Formats: sequence, structure tokens, C-alpha cells
Amino acid sequence: MPDIALTVGVRQSLSAIKSTTAAQQQQQLKLATGKRVNSAIDNPVNFFTSSGLANRARDLGSLLDSIGQATKVIEAADKGIKSLTKLVESAQGSARQALQSTSVTNKIQGIGNDLTAGTLLTAAAAGTFTSGKVIKVNGTTVLTVGAGSTIQNLIDGINTNTTLNPTSGAQKIKAELDANGNVKIEALDGGALTVTTDDAASTTDGLFGVGTTIAYATTTNNQTRKDLAAQFDALRTQIDQLAADSGYNGTNLLDSGSLKVQFNEGNTASITVSGVKFNATGLGVSASTNNWQSDKDINDALTNLTTGLTKLRTQASTFGSNLSVVQTRQDFTTSLIDTLETGSDLLVLADQNEEAAKLVTLNTRQQLASTALSLATQAEQSVLRLF
Repeated sequence: MPDIALTVGVRQSLSAIKSTTAAQQQQQLKLATGKRVNSAIDNPVNFFTSSGLANRARDLGSLLDSIGQATKVIEAADKGIKSLTKLVESAQGSARQALQSTSVTNKIQGIGNDLTAGTLLTAAAAGTFTSGKVIKVNGTTVLTVGAGSTIQNLIDGINTNTTLNPTSGAQKIKAELDANGNVKIEALDGGALTVTTDDAASTTDGLFGVGTTIAYATTTNNQTRKDLAAQFDALRTQIDQLAADSGYNGTNLLDSGSLKVQFNEGNTASITVSGVKFNATGLGVSASTNNWQSDKDINDALTNLTTGLTKLRTQASTFGSNLSVVQTRQDFTTSLIDTLETGSDLLVLADQNEEAAKLVTLNTRQQLASTALSLATQAEQSVLRLF
């Protein structure tokens, strides 16, 4: 089919209409998407720069969720420490209350002897024991006196004797030299206490009393102390349970768990929060011994509780510092995401008012082009009047 010849005016009008239609489509796309740059063809530099900023904002947004969860893990541990502190303080109250109840344990103690650890047992101040003689506690030999035997040898012989004090349990018989230089022996569990020697020539005045046998019968345990010891042990159980329940989303910083928080998309900035074992054992809070019948056992428990409180307070400070860091990075990441998204939008977003005005202008131009095309074809249409 031969080409149809068009006049110059018609061709120009058609070209203008095509160009205007294409421009209209572009403006309609900008208005529909709200962007003046919708592909790399529109503006390669702005398009790829905007895409890079938007991608980083999305990556940080994913990290932001993880950071938010990390703060909850630390907050759970912090709340656990606060509750553990209350339980330890309650245990302290039980121990102090027990101390207010009089101890009824059997004790053998010298009076006004001014002995020292190095005082010889064969010296007059210690009772002039004869070398080769035996000293027994509750029928168990604790020392065979030698020429160089000292008060400290006797004390060590009692405290380290595995018959009197089995290695598998709490100490039952304790010997010590008090601040006044007196040897003191105590049945910590409230049991019987007898000290004997086969040295008939010796006067044991310098150590415990008069004669070769000093005996105390078993006494009834102090029930108040026994009840408070049971209360203390119940609190220890609660400490174990509370520490085990202080986790969040599978991570428990009070049960040896740890937490690593990433702060940027390149994994080059992070913080590792190390956990602790804060059950009763981890805090150093041992179970009550000998039903707290002796002041020593209660004071030992109070010492352990004080140590435990120090651990809790120190760790609370550490977790507080970690939480502050994580929350600061969380706020920073949120602000940075806003900045990246704003910067990305500045490169590609369209001014709706401007784009709408352009579309109206293009519509007007299209109408004018159509009018021009109509005028350009009128000359050919006039030929029809000749027929």
C-alpha cells in the first residue's frame, strides 16, 4: 500500500499531539505515585542515591526491632534483681530476728586466762598438762599433748577432726580463742559437749574449768531459731525460682544467659551484655546450718547475705549502664531512619501542586494541538466541495 502523503501542518500537529500525550502520561504517573523520579530513566543519580538511602533505612528498621527486644531482656533482668534484693533483705530480717532469740547451745569457756595461740599446754597458765597425755571432746581424741603442744594445736585438733566435724556437713563443734584470751568450745548444733583428759595431775583451770571432765548434756533446741532457719531456707528456694523466671523471649541474664545487640547494618557496632548466675548459690547465700542454734551460724548467714546484696547492687548498676547504652542507640537509630527516609524522599518525591499544574498545561496544549490539526486538514476537506 503506497504511503499516504500528509501536509507539513498535519504532520507537525500530529507530532505535537504525540509528544503532548507522552508528556501527559508521565505527569499522570508522577501524580499517581507522588514521585518525580520513578525509575533510573527519569534521573539515574537521584534514583540510585534514593534507593541506597531507602535500603539503609529498611535495614536499620529491622535492627530497630531487635534493639527494642534487647531492651526488654535487660529490663526483665533489672526487675528480677530488684525483686531478688527484696528477698535477700527479707532473709536478713529472719537472721537478725533469730539473733534476738537467746542461743542455748552448750559452751565450755575459760575465764580470764589471757592465753595466746602460742601458749604451751604444759605451762601453768594452760593447766600444766603432761606430755603424752590425751585430750578428748565427746570421747574423740583431739590432741595428744607433746612438749611443744600449744593452744592453737588444740583448737586446730578440734576444728579439723572429721569425727566431730564430718567434711560432708556443717561444722558441729567449734573451738576458738576469744578476744580475752579464753579457749571457747561450742556445740553449734545444740548437742552434748564433753571435754575429758587422762591427765590426772593436770588442773584444767587454765582452759575450761576444774577437774579432768567437763560435761554438758544435750539441750532442747531453740524452736524460734529453728523456725526462722526454716523460713530462711524457704526464702532461698524463692530466690532460685525468681532468678529462673527473670528471662524474656528465651534469654535470662540472671541464669548465665548473654545478649549481643547489633547497632548498625554492617555489624561493626554492638554491645554484649554478659549474664550472671544469681540463684541462691550464685549469690553465695548458703542454706541454714544447725537450725541456727548458734550465733556463729547466724552471723555467717548474715555475712553471706551482705555479700549477696553487694553483688545484686553492683550488677544492677551494670545492667542499668547497658540499658542506657541500648536505649540511646535505639533513639539514635530511630532518628537516623527518619533522616534517611527524608533524604530519600527529597531526591524523588514530586511537588503535587507543580505536577498538577503541568498536567493542566499539557491538557490545554493537547486541545490546542487538536485544534491545529483540525485547521490543517480543512484545506483538504475543501476539495470535497468541488464534487
